[in-house]
Amino acid sequence: MAEQVTVLEGIISDIGAVLYQKWWNALPLEEQTQDKSEALAKNAGETAFWVIQEFMNRFNAAAEELKPIDKSE
Repeated sequence: MAEQVTVLEGIISDIGAVLYQKWWNALPLEEQTQDKSEALAKNAGETAFWVIQEFMNRFNAAAEELKPIDKSE
């Protein structure tokens, strides 16, 4: 059975791929090596995960602040 990917995992993967491509395209051709490609791919995936996690944490914190205060307590 094929492994299912959550929507969030798919988004992280897509953003990591776009980030990798942006970084790869910025490298001069003479610097584009297999080792650099592997390092960029790893960093792009980790960076995408971190950025989305930070966004979600801050978004959720802001949403919590917007919740009405229950005055019945």
